[in-house]
Amino acid sequence: MSESVSLPALGESVTEGTVTRWLKNVGDRVEVDEPLLEVSTDKVDTEIPSPVAGIIEAILVQEDETVEVGTPLVTIGDGSAAAAPVTEAPVAEAPVAEAPVAEAPVAVAAPEPVAPTPAPVAAPAPVTAPAPVPTPVPAATPAPVAVQAAAAAPVARGSHAGTSGYVTPIVRKLANEAGVDLSTVSGTGVGGRIRKEDIVRAASAVGAAVAAPAIEISPLRGTTQPMSRLRKVVAERAVISMQSSAQLTTVVEVDVTRVALLRDRVKGAFAEKTGNKLSFLPFFALAAAEALRAIPIVNATIDGDTIVYPAQENISIAVDTERGLLTPVVRNAGELDLAGFAAQIADLAARTRDNKLKPDELSGGTFTLTNTGSRGALFDTPVVFLPQSAILGTGIVYKKPLVVTNDGLDSIAIRSSVYLALSYDHRIIDGADAASFLTTMKTRLEAGAFEGNLGI
Repeated sequence: MSESVSLPALGESVTEGTVTRWLKNVGDRVEVDEPLLEVSTDKVDTEIPSPVAGIIEAILVQEDETVEVGTPLVTIGDGSAAAAPVTEAPVAEAPVAEAPVAEAPVAVAAPEPVAPTPAPVAAPAPVTAPAPVPTPVPAATPAPVAVQAAAAAPVARGSHAGTSGYVTPIVRKLANEAGVDLSTVSGTGVGGRIRKEDIVRAASAVGAAVAAPAIEISPLRGTTQPMSRLRKVVAERAVISMQSSAQLTTVVEVDVTRVALLRDRVKGAFAEKTGNKLSFLPFFALAAAEALRAIPIVNATIDGDTIVYPAQENISIAVDTERGLLTPVVRNAGELDLAGFAAQIADLAARTRDNKLKPDELSGGTFTLTNTGSRGALFDTPVVFLPQSAILGTGIVYKKPLVVTNDGLDSIAIRSSVYLALSYDHRIIDGADAASFLTTMKTRLEAGAFEGNLGI
């Protein structure tokens, strides 16, 4: 008996989604909660898990096709319906029409061992049924060759390296350079995907050094590829924001030596009691939330000719992912302590990178915090995305000689320093407002009196 799987609701405001990639082919077996496909919406990219176990009998929606919530995507059954009508399934035609990549597995694997049923399935039209090729790997001798050919193809969909999960070309290249056998690596990504971190960890475990040149040449060099749906949405919103608002940036330098000393002193106990690392970001987030309460215009939005002051501080946290930049929201940030910020930031960042974020968790932000210092930058001039009116960029915390004053005497000392850059919409936020916000944060951070805000 077959069962149809439809596009589920992905959030209150999401009505449609675009199928970006199928992770399973016709003839493949899928277990409950195993990822079936990737779907992109105007808010988030996510994987759709299978609600049932069985054999993929028909794929009803092709890649790059946009459908509404509730549209049937795939038929899953016991496999009886997949053998005979395989040439009629939509997915059987897609690989042939799309690219020569889909023909690679057919050219290598022999027709006889491909189909578990009698020859009529594979013999009349082997080209129309490339999907079942990986299925009989354990039984057929040539099958591993077909699997390797499919994995090497740059546009192969749903390819897997043995039981190691999905492997991107960049990760595969890194593994080859490090001398790591992918079949021995357990992926920590969604659906068992192997990530770059898994390769580095495996290389360290076997004492192998990851051979990376001074500047690694990207495999994207000399290629072209279409924008993802997420990239298109970000691009459109960035242009609209820049054209519809008057943006400028104000920067201050902050001595965070006292924060650094406190962090070094308590980070061990903090990690033991909360399970989260204590980075500088929760300190910046807490100081920003307090400053937003004192200077609420930085947290405000424009509605026609009206300025709206929200009753809470919902801070969007910029998270860099392989799919692009996403900004999940820490709600009611003004009520949190350092432990609360550390927990929420760690949780949101992990689920964002693993495609487990709910679309509604990306909306409702009133102010954005982006930690550009995580990539080593001193500071930048971040772009404000409407309807928000401001975004704070935090640079890298680094040591430098600074003039300090003790008892009226100036001296030079090595201090921990950071640049804070506030970009804002000059239509409602004046330079004085921006300076007041930044100096409020500066005073709070330089005092370093966060012992009562640790939350442990």
